[in-house]
Amino acid sequence: MFQPVLDPLGGSLAWSALVAATPLLLFFVLLGVLRLKAQWAALSALAASVAVAVLAYEMPVGQALDSAVLGAVFGLFPIMWIVVNALWIYQLTVDTGHFEVLRRSFSRLSDDQRLQAVIVAFCFGALLEALAGFGAPVAISSVMLIALGFKPFKAATVALVANTAPVAFGAMGTPVITLSRLTGIPLEDISATVGRQTPVLATVVPLLLVFLVDGRRGLRETWLPALACGVAFALAQFACANYISTELTDVVAALAAVGALVVVMRVSRIGVPGSARGGLQPPPIIAGGSEDADPADVERVRAKAEAHARTGSDDRPRPDDRPGAGESVDRGATVKAYIPYAVIIVVFAISQLGPVKDLLAKGSTAFSWPGLDVADPVTGEPAGATTFTFNWLPATGTLLLLSGLITGVALSVRPGVALRTYGRTLRQLRWAILTVATVLALAYVMNLSGQTTTIGHWIAGAGSGLAFLSPVLGWLGVAVSGSDTSANALFGTLQVAAAKSTGLSPELLASANSSGGVLGKMLSPQNLAIAAAATGLGGREAELLRKVVGWSLALLLVMCVLVYLQSTPVLEWMLPN
Repeated sequence: MFQPVLDPLGGSLAWSALVAATPLLLFFVLLGVLRLKAQWAALSALAASVAVAVLAYEMPVGQALDSAVLGAVFGLFPIMWIVVNALWIYQLTVDTGHFEVLRRSFSRLSDDQRLQAVIVAFCFGALLEALAGFGAPVAISSVMLIALGFKPFKAATVALVANTAPVAFGAMGTPVITLSRLTGIPLEDISATVGRQTPVLATVVPLLLVFLVDGRRGLRETWLPALACGVAFALAQFACANYISTELTDVVAALAAVGALVVVMRVSRIGVPGSARGGLQPPPIIAGGSEDADPADVERVRAKAEAHARTGSDDRPRPDDRPGAGESVDRGATVKAYIPYAVIIVVFAISQLGPVKDLLAKGSTAFSWPGLDVADPVTGEPAGATTFTFNWLPATGTLLLLSGLITGVALSVRPGVALRTYGRTLRQLRWAILTVATVLALAYVMNLSGQTTTIGHWIAGAGSGLAFLSPVLGWLGVAVSGSDTSANALFGTLQVAAAKSTGLSPELLASANSSGGVLGKMLSPQNLAIAAAATGLGGREAELLRKVVGWSLALLLVMCVLVYLQSTPVLEWMLPN
C-alpha cells in the first residue's frame, strides 16, 4: 500500500509544498498569463502532477496514472452527465421557440430597465445557472438584455455581476457535490454551510444591479423591489440548501425571487408597465459615452438575439410554426414555456420521497477502484477517494435526462429532433467535457499522491488567519479556471487538510472555497470572453474586466469577513450544529 509522506524533499515542508504546487502554478500561468486554452493548460498541469507524484513522492507510476483515470471518470460521471443533460433541456426550449416566449414574458413583467436587469440577469440567470452553468447564464442573459433595449457593454456588465450568488449550487448542485465527493464531507453538511454564506451575497446583488444600470437614482427609486428579490432568493436558497434539496436550490430560489419581485412591484407600483411610477423605460437606454458600442453593432446584436431561437438546421420548427414567432404570445404558449422548469422541480421533488428514494438507491453501486491501494498520509487508513460510486439511477444527470424526456413529450418535440439536439449539445460541450475530465484527473493525482495535503499543512501556518484567507483561494481558482467545480476539485481537499491542521472547521473552510469562488466567476477569462462574444464586444474583454474587478474584490472582502467571523464565537451560531 502506498502512503504519501508530507515532506518528501529533505524533510522540508516548505520546499515540498513549493514542488507540490508546481502543477497548479503551471495551470494558472498557462491559462491566465499565456492564455492557453483551458483543456491544454489542464493537460499540461496533469502531466506535471504525475511527474511530481512519481519523482518527488515516489508514487508507483501505475497508481499515479490510475489515479488520473479515476479522476477523469468522475469528471464524466456524474459531473458532465449533469451538465450535458441540463444543457440539452435548455436547447430543447430554444429549438421549439419556447425560450423566445419566455423572454417576451419577462419583458411584460416590467418596462423599467433597472428591474428588467434584476429579472433577466439575476432571477432567470439563476435558473439557467441551476440547469447549465459553465458560462451559459452570462451568454444568454446578456443577449436577452440587448433584445430588451440594453446597450451591449451594459448588458455584459450586468450579466457578469449577476452570475455570482447562484454559482455554488449551479448545474443542479455540481460544485458542492464535487466538493463533498472529494473531501469526504457529507453533502448535507457542505450544502448547509454554503447555504449560510452565499445568501448574504444574494441579498446584495440585485441592489448592485440596479445601481450599475442607473446609479444612485436607480437605487433610490427601485431599492424596495430589488431588496425584496434579494431577500426572497436568500431565504429560499438557505431553506432549500439546508432542508429540502441541494440540487433544486437555485431553481427554488430563482422562482421565489421573481415571485417576490413581481408581488412587490404590483403592490408598490414601482416598475409596473404603464404605471406612473414605472421608472426608467425603453426606448431611453441608460449608459453612454465610450463604454457603449456603435449603434450598428447594437442593431446587429439585437437582430442576432431575436433570431437566436428562430433559425437553425432544417430539423427545427419553422418561424411561422413557433410559439414565439409573433409579437403577441397567448397564455397557453407562456405556460408551455415554463413547463421544463416545472417538470424538473416535480421530478426532483418526487425523487426525494422516502419510498422513491429507496427504490432509486437500488440503482447504485460502490466499489474500490481497481489498481489503487493508497493510504491517507496522516491516519494511514485506506484513502476514501479510491472508492467509486456508480449511482446511475438516482444520479442528478439521470433525473435531468428523465425531465428532458418528459419535457420533450409535453412540448411535442419529435424524437428525431430531440436526438439531434442531444448530439448537437454533446458537440457543443466537447471541449468542456475534456477540460472538466482533465481537471478532475489532476485533482485526484494531487490528492492521492499527497501533494494537496502537503500544501494544506504548509498553508496551515497562517493559523487563525486562514479562515479569512480561505475564500481568496476559491476566488483565485475560479478566476483562473472559470469554474467553481474546478476550483473545488483543485482546492477543496487542500482546505480540509489545512483546517484539520489548525483546528478550524473543515466544513467551514471547504464551503468557503466554494462561496469565495463564486466571486471570481465575473473575472475569469472564459466568462469575459463569453460575455464579449455574446454581445458583439470582441476585443473589449479588458474593459469589461476593469468594470467588474472592483465589485468582485468588494464582495470578496465581505465573504472573507463573514467566514472569519463564522470561525469565531461572533457568528459561529450561523453554522450548522
